Amino acid sequence: MDDPLKTQSGPLAGLKIIEIESIGPGPFAAMTLADLGANVLRIARPARIAADNRNPVLCRGRTGTLTLDLKKPADVQRLLGLLERADAVIEGFRPEVMERLGLGPGACLERNPKLVYGRVTGWGRSGPLALNAGHDINYIALTGALHACGTAASGPVAPLNLVGDFGGGGLMLAFGIVCALLEARTSGRGQIVDAAMIDGASVLMAMIYGMRAQGRWPAERAGNILDGSAYFYTVYECADGWMAVGAIESEFRLELLRLLGLGEEASTIMRAEATDPDVRRRLAGIFKTRTRGEWRQVFDDTDACVTPVLHMDEVQSHEQNSARATFSTVDGVTHPNPAPRFSRTPPAPPGRRADAPTTAARLDAWGLAHSDVL
Repeated sequence: MDDPLKTQSGPLAGLKIIEIESIGPGPFAAMTLADLGANVLRIARPARIAADNRNPVLCRGRTGTLTLDLKKPADVQRLLGLLERADAVIEGFRPEVMERLGLGPGACLERNPKLVYGRVTGWGRSGPLALNAGHDINYIALTGALHACGTAASGPVAPLNLVGDFGGGGLMLAFGIVCALLEARTSGRGQIVDAAMIDGASVLMAMIYGMRAQGRWPAERAGNILDGSAYFYTVYECADGWMAVGAIESEFRLELLRLLGLGEEASTIMRAEATDPDVRRRLAGIFKTRTRGEWRQVFDDTDACVTPVLHMDEVQSHEQNSARATFSTVDGVTHPNPAPRFSRTPPAPPGRRADAPTTAARLDAWGLAHSDVL
């Protein structure tokens, strides 16, 4: 008979992962792995108060939540028993917290030598800031990323918490765990995956540092090709919203200027500096004359690289997102669907993991019953 877990959707079906309750990048890494089919069991403290752990999108796909008090020896032993069944564990505490609980890598790998021990912190596990508190904005401040975001007038502008928490932290952790699991198939040995948001966010800046070395990123802040300073790579306000322009290549830029009705003036603009304020004002004045819908009629189905800037409540109705089913609605909540996509082992869409027979099989892999978990 087929293993019911290995017949589930997603390329990671059959993998069993323990997620120790945390905030930000830890839940995001667990969500990503669960999206792709992993059997993720969350371990929560008795009094769960963190908003991230009630987030209906970030917390999707878990097999269940088991409440344990990790300050009690019996519950620590119960978790160690579960880790014997696991392929990987995710934890997001400050350095030494898990060690003090008796759940550090040494204790866990002794019980399960094949275990991949994934841990994510902001500053990393070494260095003078390792034990300090911090958040996304602090971590990316030391990578150059925050300094580069914003305008000359605004100063640095935080790019939400996408760069540190989720790109540099959660995704790097998930990627590292999958890499270590792949290596363990050959070596038969687990290892520690140490994901620091300051490290991951720095890696995300690789192209920008390369451009700076080539002399293609000369300005300290603003005045660079990808930071919104160039007239052909920025946003313009229209009569009822905003339009995004990304016409970097000259052929796309000519198309942009042609469709804006600039005629012979286009050749003069093409010779101007990318950050010429007069050109910026000229285009801004034109964009203000029409609504977002009217500009869509002009630019849709062209190579001018102009798109509407959508509000979060509008994204599902856009025809590109609709055609690709990029989002779905589950219980009235908008969910970005799992990514990337797989031709042979596509993951299930959000909300499908609640199927009772599937959940029962997934819990059975942990030696648990429905009555054990939330």
